[in-house]
Amino acid sequence: MSTSNNERQPTLISLFSGAGGLDIGLERAGFHTVTATDFDANCVNTLQTVKDLAIPVRGKPGLRHLDGTRLIHASAEELKASDLRPEGATSKWRPDVLAGGPPCQPFSSAGRQKGIEDPRGKLFLEFVSLAEQLKPRLILFENVRGLVTAKTPDGEPGGVLRLIRQSFEEIGYATRFKLLNAADFGSAQRRIRLFMFAARDRSLPHFPEPTHGKDAGGMLASDLKPWVSLGEFLSAQPAANPEDIVVPTGSLVDELADLAPGTGVKSRGIVEANRPSGHWGYRQDRFLADLSLPARTIRAATTPDWIRTEDGTLRRLTWRECAALQGFPREWEIQGTLAAKFRQIGNAVQADMAEKLGLMLKTSIDRNKRSSPVSAPWPAEFQKWMAYTAMEHQTNGKHRAAARELREKVG
Repeated sequence: MSTSNNERQPTLISLFSGAGGLDIGLERAGFHTVTATDFDANCVNTLQTVKDLAIPVRGKPGLRHLDGTRLIHASAEELKASDLRPEGATSKWRPDVLAGGPPCQPFSSAGRQKGIEDPRGKLFLEFVSLAEQLKPRLILFENVRGLVTAKTPDGEPGGVLRLIRQSFEEIGYATRFKLLNAADFGSAQRRIRLFMFAARDRSLPHFPEPTHGKDAGGMLASDLKPWVSLGEFLSAQPAANPEDIVVPTGSLVDELADLAPGTGVKSRGIVEANRPSGHWGYRQDRFLADLSLPARTIRAATTPDWIRTEDGTLRRLTWRECAALQGFPREWEIQGTLAAKFRQIGNAVQADMAEKLGLMLKTSIDRNKRSSPVSAPWPAEFQKWMAYTAMEHQTNGKHRAAARELREKVG
């Protein structure tokens, strides 16, 4: 690991690293990634390729991404603390930060939402176990918004999040949770994710304050910049590679032709007790982006939103454009098939958001102030959503269970 000065870089161990979005942001904030791990071979290949390319860390002269990082291809269940420490380190060695986002599909609205009943939904327990062994000074945990109201098998909305907080508290960590929208911090993507800070023997870091906001009719607060639109973002990107461009064919041409920006082809509605006309949405593969707003959340699918270009033609956002919206540098060579690339991109933590979080963590480490922290109360909106979900589930739960059962029967 090379540096341009003698300042000690705080250390990071990265779990569930994926294609490295979280690591990009934390390294830009000043961290050195000691170890990065993932179970997906494509992800590890991406990280190894990036490491070999020696990509400069933006704003950090002399530093390269993943320089000196040990890469481990393994499931979290297979790992022990000794696998993650630097070579030759004793059991007393502690990382400054342990960071990661266990697989989000069990809790995501884009998945089947089996939650903790899905084996992947229990991987946070492996995260907790490794935290107990490593005793990091601070923890950064990331997941999807749906985790706020995810139910335990007994049907309690928010029960999974309460279990996660309890699990960290039992090993000595106080926690603070918040939902953050990447667009509020300068990203051209409306991506809302759940974040947790945890501390063992120092004050709990606070989350960063937004720097941007939606300018609704000139009512934006004076200290905020307007959101960065997808149109602005694309105008600053290199021209799309012709081989990456997908245009509509067949019946899709007619389905998309008359769509207004920010709308899509409606999905078939599910009749519910309080929605006799059906609970519908837009089909994920047939949505036309509104270029005047930040992009919708980038998903782990090969069907990103369509855009209408200046000459009126339609095409999908390319995988490289989606990667750039996630904050990946242009040089970040994501490995695997096209489907594997989209999966890695969509599952990543938005790197610019990660950098903002990393700066808050680094400030806490630099202060080096000992403390006995206590967990912060749930944000008020969490309490409201948990209560609403309980009420809504009571009204529509049977309808949804029947609809899920029918979908699974028909495949």
